[in-house]
Parts: sequence; structure tokens; C-alpha cells
Amino acid sequence: MKKNIRSVVKSGFAVFALAFMVSSCSSDEGSVFDTVDTDQDDTDDTDTETVATLIINAEDDSNDVLFAEASGEVGTSVPGRIIYTSPTNQKRLYITQNVSGGGEMPFNNFNIEGKDLTKALKGDGSVDLDGDTQKEIDFTFDLPVPDIDNGEIVYQFWTTTGKGDFRDPNKRKALGVGTITVKVGNGTNPAAEVHSFTDVKLFAPDVNGTSETFYSLLNDQEYLVYDPENTLEQAEYRAFWDFGYYYVNNSAYFASAATYDDSFGFPVKGLQAEDNEENADTETLNKAYFSLSTTNSTTFDGITLSSELDFVVKSDFQTSGVLAVGDILEIVDNYGKKGLIRITEINPGFNNDDYIVFDVKIQP
Repeated sequence: MKKNIRSVVKSGFAVFALAFMVSSCSSDEGSVFDTVDTDQDDTDDTDTETVATLIINAEDDSNDVLFAEASGEVGTSVPGRIIYTSPTNQKRLYITQNVSGGGEMPFNNFNIEGKDLTKALKGDGSVDLDGDTQKEIDFTFDLPVPDIDNGEIVYQFWTTTGKGDFRDPNKRKALGVGTITVKVGNGTNPAAEVHSFTDVKLFAPDVNGTSETFYSLLNDQEYLVYDPENTLEQAEYRAFWDFGYYYVNNSAYFASAATYDDSFGFPVKGLQAEDNEENADTETLNKAYFSLSTTNSTTFDGITLSSELDFVVKSDFQTSGVLAVGDILEIVDNYGKKGLIRITEINPGFNNDDYIVFDVKIQP
């Protein structure tokens, strides 16, 4: 079954090219994201005036710049720069892009040449900071301007002390959030559209977590929670999982990632952090809240704007009731985004080839 997506934000993560300036005096142990040598002439104060530049110094905030702007033309890019300084180690850099108010999306595909690129990217798409860059970041890069008539492209940058979350900048935040806004045309965003996903398919779980049982509202992606060949890489995606599907007692259900094991009744391997994972002792899972909606299918199809989902009210229940084809559920995710889910097909059973199919409309 082919998945169709109707949204101004396409499925998957956006791609943009970072052209990092690497210092000639970088350590041999550094990466493609090494810190620029701020003593060089090409990084003087003039650059911060002509390039959209963010400056954050944890020890002296007198010169901090948290917001910067630039104007851009479609099909081109504008230069940007971040200078983040901390007395303690920054472990990861998170970057998001928001096009015309369509919602923050993470970047995880960097067009950078170099054999060390794979070492510089973590499994969740964040940048691994190592060597000198853990305390002093000075990166210069190109910010692409997507194809829009008018509006803003907003880039956000923050660093963390460990594994963070693209939807929650406060999770283990070290420095940030810094924002670079690129204005196109008159700079006015159109009314925000919903993210609309169709034919999402989740499978009944096995206790080994090797079925695609969990779903992310962020990137319209189904996830298995345990990959026996790459367990640590798979665990990087845990912050993306919003809810999962299960079938027990001849009935189909959804449950939030946070309550899934208790609701399902069996511990699914990979859902809970292992001791050898980064930040395992403080790992948290996403909550999601469900209720049966009185919305009919015609109304569901007609919803196109984010504001048209404002009527959804957060319930107290992180497990749905028994699901049936034709049901429409209201959902509020861990980050306060409101949405609707329409059940279109259920293949009953609890084996790995049994499944549920549904459509989603969610605020960006």
C-alpha cells in the first residue's frame, strides 16, 4: 500500500547543505565540524555584521545575539553563522527549519564532503560535537531558501549536554535557542496548514520489538523499536515515537509510548532504555492523549488549516478505547499539537502480519 502525503511540509526530513569553515590549526582528532580559528582575519567583527550571526556565551551574555535576520531569494542561499561558547561540554547540536509557519522540522542529511561525515552525525540527525567543538562552536554555513512566494524560513539552533529532542529544545539544553529568520517577498506567512498523512500502517507487536508498531507525528514515519543488528542506532529515534498499536482480547488499541508497556501488558524490547545507552537513567517517552471524536468523515476531509483543529480537547487517557473501522479519534501529543486520526482498515489479530491503517491530520 503506497502512502500518500498532502502537506506543504513533505514527508521525511529536509535537506540543507552546511559549508563549514574548518580551521587550519584544528586538532587531528577533530571532525568535519571543527571550530573556526577566531584569530584569523576572516572571522573578524565585520563578518558578524554582514552575515546573520548568533552569539551565545554562557559566561558573559553581554554580547549575546539570540536573533538574526536575512533576506533571501528562492533557489539561492544566505550565509549564517553560530558562535556558541560554554565552560562545560556541549555534546550535540540540534537544528530545525520552519518554512512559512509549517512547523519545525529537523535536519539530518548534510551535504558535506569528507570521510568523517558519518562520525559527525548522530542517529537522530543531530550533530555530534567532539574535540574542541564541545566548548567553542564557530560554524559558518549556507541556509537554503525554499520555493515560496512570501513568508519566513526560520532556523533554530541549540546545543545539548546529551541526547536531546527536536521537538523539545529544553531537553538537556546546553546553549540556545538561537534563531535565524530568512524573509522572502513581503515576509508574511500564509495561514498554517495541517500536516495531512494517509494510509499509515502499523503492525501488531511482538515482544522483541521487531515489527513496525510505533508512529511519529513529527515525520509521518512508522518505527520498529528494536533492531537486533543496530540497537543503539535504533534507540536514537526513541524521542520520535508518539504512540503504538496493539491487539489484545480480540480488540485493537492505540497507546502512547509512555504507557505502552503497561497498556499492552507485555514489555516490548527496545522501548525502555538500556543501561549502555546515552542518558539511559533519565530517558523519557512521549505521552499522547486520545478520545473518541464526534467529527464525521466529511468534516475530517475538509480540514485544511491548523486553526480548524483548535476545537480538540486534551483528554486524560493515554490509551484509546477499542478501535473500529470508521472511528475518528482526537489526539493531543506530548508537545500540545492537536489532531485527528481516522481508522480505515483493521486486519484483526496479534501476529506480525496483522495491522491497522489510518489517516492523520495534525497541527504543525
